[in-house]
Amino acid sequence: METIQVVLDSKLLRAADKIARRTKVNRSALIRDALRAHLRKLQIQELEEKDRAGYARLPQQESELLKWDPESVWPEE
Repeated sequence: METIQVVLDSKLLRAADKIARRTKVNRSALIRDALRAHLRKLQIQELEEKDRAGYARLPQQESELLKWDPESVWPEE
């Protein structure tokens, strides 16, 4: 691991320290976890945007969608 310096405003620092105490992790671990979660969220957003762009470039044909109609019917008991 490497040591870095991060500047936080006092309100954010107090909130981070409060959550770190409550979750019984140190401040560094809390920030690492938060950064990992944020990076994962950004990665998911990027993949979703690529999906949207792909479907915009090549939209599904109605005939493709009709194949799934039988699957959407609730089974009878």
